[in-house]
Amino acid sequence: MGLSSRHLLGLQDVPKEDIQLILDTAISFKEIINRPIKKVPTLQGKTIVNLFFENSTRTRISFELAQRRLSADVVNFAASSSSVSKGETLKDTARNIEAMKIDMVVMRHNASGSAQFLTKIINANVINAGDGQHEHPTQGLLDMYSLREKFGTLEGLRVCIIGDILHSRVARSNIYGLKTMGAGGGRIFPFTARIPPVLRRDQRTFGQSRKADYNSSPGPDQPRC
Repeated sequence: MGLSSRHLLGLQDVPKEDIQLILDTAISFKEIINRPIKKVPTLQGKTIVNLFFENSTRTRISFELAQRRLSADVVNFAASSSSVSKGETLKDTARNIEAMKIDMVVMRHNASGSAQFLTKIINANVINAGDGQHEHPTQGLLDMYSLREKFGTLEGLRVCIIGDILHSRVARSNIYGLKTMGAGGGRIFPFTARIPPVLRRDQRTFGQSRKADYNSSPGPDQPRC
C-alpha cells in the first residue's frame, strides 16, 4: 500500500493511514543507522535536490544523510551562493533545476505556501522542509515517531506544546498530526503571543490553550507540564 499523495507539503490534510505507514516504515530504517555499512539501495538511480532558501545546518544535513544512506544522488542548493542573490525567482530556479532531470525536491523557504507553489511548476516530488510560518511536516513526523517510540502509542496521548504557536511551523505540524493520530492535549504560549485562527478552530479537538508568563514561577492556577 502506498501513500495517498506523492508530495509531503504539510500534515493538516494527511490521512491517518499515511502517517501510520510513514511511522511504521521508519522503524525498519532506524536499524540501518546502527549497521557498520549504513546504506541500502532504496533510492538508487534517483536524483534529489535540497533547495534551501533559508540557512539551516541540522535540517539540511539530516536530509542529505538520509538521502545518501538510501543511495540517492544528492545535489545541494543554497540560495546565498546562487543566482537567487542576483534576482532569479523561485519559478526560474525550479525550472532550471528540473531541466537536469531530477526526481525529487526538498525545499525550505521563508514564504508560506512556497512548497505548494513549487508543485504547480515542476513535475518532481516535493517535500516541504519548512515554509515560512506554515508547516514543517518532516519535523512533526519525527516528533510523533519519538513520542510513539517512548509511549507505545499516540492514541489518547496528552501532549503539551509550549512556545510561540503563532510563528511556529513545527507546532502547527505537530498539532495537525497528533490530532489526526488521536492524541489530545493543550498548548501553552507566552502572554504576549497570539494563537493563529486556523489552530483556534481546532481548539475543541486538541485541547485548551493557556497563556503563561515565562518571567514568573507558575502559580496554583497556572498550567504545569
